Amino acid sequence: MDRAEKRELVTELNGAFKSAGSVVVAHYAGITVAQMNDFRSKMRAAGGTVKVAKNRLAKIALQGTESENIVSLFTGQTIIAYSDDPVTAPKVASEFAKANEKLVILGGAMGATSLNADGVKALASLPSLDELRAKLVGMIQTPATRIAGVVQAPAAQLARVFGAYARKDEAA
Repeated sequence: MDRAEKRELVTELNGAFKSAGSVVVAHYAGITVAQMNDFRSKMRAAGGTVKVAKNRLAKIALQGTESENIVSLFTGQTIIAYSDDPVTAPKVASEFAKANEKLVILGGAMGATSLNADGVKALASLPSLDELRAKLVGMIQTPATRIAGVVQAPAAQLARVFGAYARKDEAA
């Protein structure tokens, strides 16, 4: 990797660290290429990104960002997972780590907040932004359907009463 490529990678990572909702740092020693590709595809499908970068370059890229306090996590073979949604990267990384013990989550950051491994797992247990939106829409729609049911109920009861009187007259 020559200097221009390194500069480009540092610039790309710096932009990613500034715009990411959350960043997860993990060790990946012993993971096969197939497992890594599976992890990357799962992260991409969820809306996140996985990068393997040299620790020295990642530390340079962290300078000047809110996540600068996680520099100490970059030792050994590290992988960086990040996403715009604060819950996506921790959730996918935690699920993959449960299935594959060779991915060891070290910690991460959510904005200026530094997270340890337990903090990343706690963040992963939260519902995603899309799930929260769906719940909110459901809560808003529920009263409207109840009101419609209450308004329609008297009309249905009247129809049943008229039907009963009609059957009674036919029988007589």
